[in-house]
Amino acid sequence: MSFKGKRVLALESRRAPEIAELIRRQGGDPFVAPSMREIPLEENSALTLFAERLFAGEFDMMVLMTGVGTRQMNRALAEAYQEKAFADALGELTVVARGPKPVAALREMGLKPAIIAPEPNTWRELLKVTEGRPERHIAVQEYGRSNEEFLDALRARGAEVTPVRVYKYGLPEDTGPLHEAVRRLAGGEFDVTMFTTAVQIEHLLQVANDLGVETAVRAGLAKCMVASIGPTTTESLEEFGIRPAMEPSHPKMGILVKEAAERTQG
Repeated sequence: MSFKGKRVLALESRRAPEIAELIRRQGGDPFVAPSMREIPLEENSALTLFAERLFAGEFDMMVLMTGVGTRQMNRALAEAYQEKAFADALGELTVVARGPKPVAALREMGLKPAIIAPEPNTWRELLKVTEGRPERHIAVQEYGRSNEEFLDALRARGAEVTPVRVYKYGLPEDTGPLHEAVRRLAGGEFDVTMFTTAVQIEHLLQVANDLGVETAVRAGLAKCMVASIGPTTTESLEEFGIRPAMEPSHPKMGILVKEAAERTQG
């Protein structure tokens, strides 16, 4: 099974060359438009306050949502305090990882999480694997935006929850490819559109609105097969009124591309 020359739009940023090659291997014609970048929060008083409380022993659980955020937090605290300050403090806590990326970041620090959320690695799996735990002072390393449902669910268990953001999402520095993707999508030029993280749809429609073609872009998405990497991304798409045609059997980029190719032949 293959895409058989179908035109495939991907909005991946960090692994743009990789997803383009995966699409080519499946016989597709890729157009990859990076749609986001992580921007560190320069004036981060919340991170400073978190560090003071962390080193004072005020937390008994730390939830790490992303590998990027874990590494950035480690670097920031190493610069402000000492090289192993964050790792040493985490060694005294119950550490929970949302999936393989924070696990890899922890491994680089010489640590293993006590709890790992299973696939598809959403906040719902985090809630399930932490159910019944005794910890009540919980810090949550957040990514580009807050997940209030997750935080509220932890609080509903009686926990004191401290969210900590170390970066936010912004548009890529070079928005040329994304502008071109919007124009081509508005023109109905794609057969398949792939979303590999939730913020991609927000930025895609933001640029479409700026260019005055949001209605046409939505029509273009309705005409092509929309593929979502997993439940968190699907939820975000549905918030914007877009229902994806498929999710892969596992939330991995290679499996997404392969199974999307198979789906186009179904």
